[in-house]
Amino acid sequence: MDIILLERVEKLGAIGDVVSVKDGYARNYLLPNKKALRANEKNKKVFEANRAKIEADNAERRSSAEAHSGNVEGKQVVLIRASSNSGQLYGSVSVRDIVDALNEQGAEVSKQMIVLERPIKTIGVFDVRVNLHPEVSVTIKVNVARSPDEADLQSQGVDVMAAMFEQDVSGFTEAYDPNAEPGEIAVEEDVAETEEEA
Repeated sequence: MDIILLERVEKLGAIGDVVSVKDGYARNYLLPNKKALRANEKNKKVFEANRAKIEADNAERRSSAEAHSGNVEGKQVVLIRASSNSGQLYGSVSVRDIVDALNEQGAEVSKQMIVLERPIKTIGVFDVRVNLHPEVSVTIKVNVARSPDEADLQSQGVDVMAAMFEQDVSGFTEAYDPNAEPGEIAVEEDVAETEEEA
């Protein structure tokens, strides 16, 4: 289906572009959300007659989004979640969790603005894009941790999971005597010295 775009759509085009898209995408998303019109002669004339107003409205929305971007950009959201010892979350972090945390900080965003490339299912710090307008996007950090202390460490750049495994490895070390006979129990050096002195 050929359509005329009424606003910039990522990976499609800018205002006024006539593009061809799949029928379902046009019928179910672009047309109901007033992002496009069907590309027929009548709609082309309507669009050209209203082009200046559409572009002015878009510029006004873009400028207000740019002003609002200062309130959102660079924010860090801390989400405390239960996880396994390997760092896998029991469940995942949803868009709603991120929106609620941002709005608590006064960001005023909606679910449609958050772009999650893939679900967050592990502990760590993730960059998440927020589209305030089709032409204005900012990045925030989502810090997923098991406790507030762990979140502080992660925000300082510490890999909590790697640090935890390093601590486990440096636990018990067995005494080793290279000259011992097979089956002989290694004796601590200081114990052996005291026996010799006696």
